Amino acid sequence: MGLFFLRRLGVMILTALCLTFIVFFLTNLYPNLEKLAKTQGNMRMTDAEVTQWLDNRGYLEPVALKYAQWLGVAPGWTREAASGGETVVTGRCIDGQATPAEAAEAPRFCGVLQGDWGYSTVFRENVAGIIGTRLGLTGYLMFWVILLMVPAALLVGVLAGMNEGSRTDRTLSTFAITTTATPEYVSGVILIAVFASSAVGLRWFKGTATSAMENPTFENFFLPVLTISLYGMGYIARMTRASMAEVMTAQYIRTARLKGVSFPNIVLKHALRNALIAPFTVIMLQFPWLLNGVVIVETLFNYKGFGWTLVQAAGNNDIELLLAVSVVSVIVVLVTQLISDIGYVYLNPRISVT
Repeated sequence: MGLFFLRRLGVMILTALCLTFIVFFLTNLYPNLEKLAKTQGNMRMTDAEVTQWLDNRGYLEPVALKYAQWLGVAPGWTREAASGGETVVTGRCIDGQATPAEAAEAPRFCGVLQGDWGYSTVFRENVAGIIGTRLGLTGYLMFWVILLMVPAALLVGVLAGMNEGSRTDRTLSTFAITTTATPEYVSGVILIAVFASSAVGLRWFKGTATSAMENPTFENFFLPVLTISLYGMGYIARMTRASMAEVMTAQYIRTARLKGVSFPNIVLKHALRNALIAPFTVIMLQFPWLLNGVVIVETLFNYKGFGWTLVQAAGNNDIELLLAVSVVSVIVVLVTQLISDIGYVYLNPRISVT
């Protein structure tokens, strides 16, 4: 197990480096940098002024060197200029302007590995603080979605698989397919119109979840949780139903029945564990989906979480924030895949990790 974990960790690090470099390369293409310069400087800047603006801020360094500086494995860039008859130094690791003596005392490395995620040009804050706040909001949303979605989906799938071909199976399968086939923006609008709009009259909940960012309650937080849960539970329920139906026809289940083992014990002690192997993968895949795939729901209910931040960063060409969001997303995907692989071993000891 230890060797398997180390191998997977090495593959994860290599994959993360490759994916983040691709995102870094795409976000640092010259058209994006030119747009950034004109947005932060002046929209009427000439090409020469744009070039000077970018060069003064280290954007025209070679891509590989910039990536190494962003990671924190290469010394940050510095620039010297004359201001008021004195020499001032600016640089990646220097806060504002500094004298040559102050610049010499500044740290040489300041990147992601040192905890410096950069500065957001849209929110005018340190990227690390933004990511921490928004990730916490989406994490809270994810917790309640998983708490509602997974048990409900497993219950629907198990009941349908135990009664394959029956009316119960057809009813539950139709429900699972319907929830999966209905996009979040459709189900979200329907739920708002029915339960939060004065047009229908059932004002049981509030239509937006903005207040839930500071004070989440059942009234202002349940609708976005329900909207996401309904869409995601169909995948888990269908996978659970197929696995459960297959396991219930296995030979060891028939043997247990012939031995007189009660049906609840057969389901809980023998069938359910093996039936959960395939759904476990789908459940683990919900975490990266919830992290980045709830953009529509967070926008619809005005809940400013991680997905909402991703949209803001991409739409406003906020390079540093977009890179940070990408790094967190990559890490979450890789970690959930590792947990999924390790979980296979405990669910089915016949799976080898050597």
